[in-house]
Amino acid sequence: MIVPRRVALRSLFTVAVAAFTGGALARIAATPSARPVAADDRSADLFDEMYGGRRIQARTTPAGVPEVLVDGRPLHLMRCADGGYLTPIDHYQTYPTPLAATRAAVDELGSAPLTRFAAAHGVPSGGSPRGVHT
Repeated sequence: MIVPRRVALRSLFTVAVAAFTGGALARIAATPSARPVAADDRSADLFDEMYGGRRIQARTTPAGVPEVLVDGRPLHLMRCADGGYLTPIDHYQTYPTPLAATRAAVDELGSAPLTRFAAAHGVPSGGSPRGVHT
């Protein structure tokens, strides 16, 4: 039985790829990871601090979205296409991290309390577009 050259080369290539990837996968599996990933890593706290006389907190939800609280009230963060974040307090400026966005919202609020509408996307009827009581 004569084997065509194309079939022989394809078989040789398949054996070579399997040998290379099998060895590489074995080396990767044998290498210990630098930090073991816990099952509850997604719910770890991002930050919990006092800033501008207010307590700001954030944690990651199981869906991977940051959930932010300012003095115990939720502050909605929106993810931008550039990877930054913005808040309903200031729709015109994006910030690189949830912490930076939350601090900017606290700076903008001043001494005004955060409304319950700041957790919702958009401005409900009767709510302030800045998210503050006047």
